[in-house]
Amino acid sequence: MKAMVFAAGMGTRLKPITDHCPKALVEVGGKPMLEWVILRLKEAGADEIVVNTHHFSQMVADFLSANSNFGCTIHISDESGLLLDTGGGILHARQWLDGGEPFIVHNADIMSDLDLRGMYDHHIASHADATLLVAQRQTSRYLLLDRDNKLQGWINTATGETRPEGFVYDTERCHPMAFGGIHVISPSIFPSLANFSESEVFSIIPYYLSVCNSLAITGYAPDKPYRWYDIGKPATLDEARNVFGNG
Repeated sequence: MKAMVFAAGMGTRLKPITDHCPKALVEVGGKPMLEWVILRLKEAGADEIVVNTHHFSQMVADFLSANSNFGCTIHISDESGLLLDTGGGILHARQWLDGGEPFIVHNADIMSDLDLRGMYDHHIASHADATLLVAQRQTSRYLLLDRDNKLQGWINTATGETRPEGFVYDTERCHPMAFGGIHVISPSIFPSLANFSESEVFSIIPYYLSVCNSLAITGYAPDKPYRWYDIGKPATLDEARNVFGNG
């Protein structure tokens, strides 16, 4: 199984910690987040993993090398010259991800005990082009899913902005869900992603919204409870450390 870890972020919300350390190497319970995520992916069956880097790129590469890539084949997708955002990062790593099987994409700042293999198997069974982890969580930006959990639109409740262009939010047709920073993606997305340049900076969520009428972009809310922390924010980093120990 293939996977990609987004480890290129600047971590500006965690300053001053990230003044001297990439966000992916911030520790929880004595282990860097990147290690947590790689081991969870490996447990789910991933044996070939792409890690994109930008902020303190060499520190990330050295960490992986010092740990023998945790027994996996790991490719470094170097974005040190230009941070490409999530969509650009996936496209830039296409050479390793575009094959005959879906791949998991996982933010390095998301700590969770979600059953990743269960999500992966659900994606395969559903024949979706992309499956996004979603939950009922307080935020200002929501994915809007229909009764079949197929993506229809997006709303920023703070500003009233909706996407895609011309979309009208019908509360009887769609329900709002927060995105959880974990996807399972099939290579079927790459033909439409190829409309972008491999050096173009763009986010994957607006891309999903631009193709949700032509591709099956679905939400996944597992029945079983799981723990989930966005350690990219000081408050939730503290919560994760209270549960798993201080880094």
